[in-house]
Amino acid sequence: MTTTDVKGPESSGDEQANEAVGGAAGAAPVAAQDVLVEDEDRGEAGRTVRAELEDEGIALPGSPASGEDSHATRANRVRSFEVADFSRPTSKDEEWRFTPLRVLSPLFEDLPTEDLEGDPAVAYEVGVPEGAPEASTLAPGQSPRGTALVPEDIVSAVASARTEQALHLRAPRGAELSDPFRVAIAGRGAERRGNAHVVLETEESSVATFVLDHTGSARFAENVEMIVGDNSQMTVISLQNWDDDALHISAHHSRLGRDARLKHIVVTLGGRAVRINAIGEFSAPGSELEKLGLYFSDEGQFLEHRIFVDHAAPKCTSNSAYKGALQGKGARSVWVGDVLIRKEAEGTSTYELNRNLVLTEGARADSVPNLEIETGEIEGAGHAAATGRFDDEQLFYLRARGIPELEARRLVVRGFFAELIQQIDVPEIREALTDSIEAELQRSMN
Repeated sequence: MTTTDVKGPESSGDEQANEAVGGAAGAAPVAAQDVLVEDEDRGEAGRTVRAELEDEGIALPGSPASGEDSHATRANRVRSFEVADFSRPTSKDEEWRFTPLRVLSPLFEDLPTEDLEGDPAVAYEVGVPEGAPEASTLAPGQSPRGTALVPEDIVSAVASARTEQALHLRAPRGAELSDPFRVAIAGRGAERRGNAHVVLETEESSVATFVLDHTGSARFAENVEMIVGDNSQMTVISLQNWDDDALHISAHHSRLGRDARLKHIVVTLGGRAVRINAIGEFSAPGSELEKLGLYFSDEGQFLEHRIFVDHAAPKCTSNSAYKGALQGKGARSVWVGDVLIRKEAEGTSTYELNRNLVLTEGARADSVPNLEIETGEIEGAGHAAATGRFDDEQLFYLRARGIPELEARRLVVRGFFAELIQQIDVPEIREALTDSIEAELQRSMN
């Protein structure tokens, strides 16, 4: 278990929760003013503190990020719309070192969408709520396409270049839309290539929810661009309910305006191999970003979720919480959480958490939280990550009250996911997700 808190003199957030998590890991919170000083001013003690924090994945002012050269930090990654600016990933690349490159290799090819006459490789069904304009399309370079998302890898660059018309969904200025936008994305064949670019936008002072539901099977390269206008509120729910043979790599990139709020939810249950890279960028003060994720990996299934929160403006808040369960031989999950607090982002408050529950032998979960901090003037910054099996004490407690072991195990897993499921504001999605997790549990318990 990895738990580290870096707190300023007046810490924000749930102090009791932070202390509880830190105590469980045997690590007490460390005051920011104690760690954000030069080593030469602290002598051996300073070097020891800095080394301990770097072991926890925290880079301090004047230090390169852990395991990287100073010129190769998360902030300096190549971004370009040109496919030629990116090379094919290798296992030596930090960004791809956990990923099964052979399995996902079809998505590294610069190929068009394989539509046939009357039979698209990927079918789309779009539902627009009352009070919103009809769905439209955007060509490359047509605003607001490209104002938030600029590709950071070859898959994203290909998806952008190969999508002649991006789907554009927009909540107009001042509108409060009670019903969600819905996009059903259905793959028509495991061997068929699909490319997509979706632009979601909430204009100033608007409120809207967007649901993307991926089903069927395909080799799918996707970009999801989120433009959250000043004082607007956006919720995005991305559901990966693919068939067992689907391959999916997606880049989600959000840009938040002044006093904007974004809740970004990722739920991944299906697919042979799925990799989602979710980036959140603060462009103005006072904004809030919440990233939530839930995943369940079965035998032979690979699910990777990466997040990057770029605090590039002062007085912004971000909180990330991802939870996953794994069962079966070869079940694999990866979670990487990167947070960058830039020099100008004074007053930042951020926290990221990842929890994994391993239900059977032969499953593996990797969890890597990272913080890069370029200023000491922050409210609070920390992370926690843990992977474990069933809690024997919880099982004993339930069985002692007459609950059979299988049912007790189901209750433990339901409770593990319940907090995240309750934060999904669309009732039918909550219900469907609960049913899907129950079906996964039934498979493992039998």
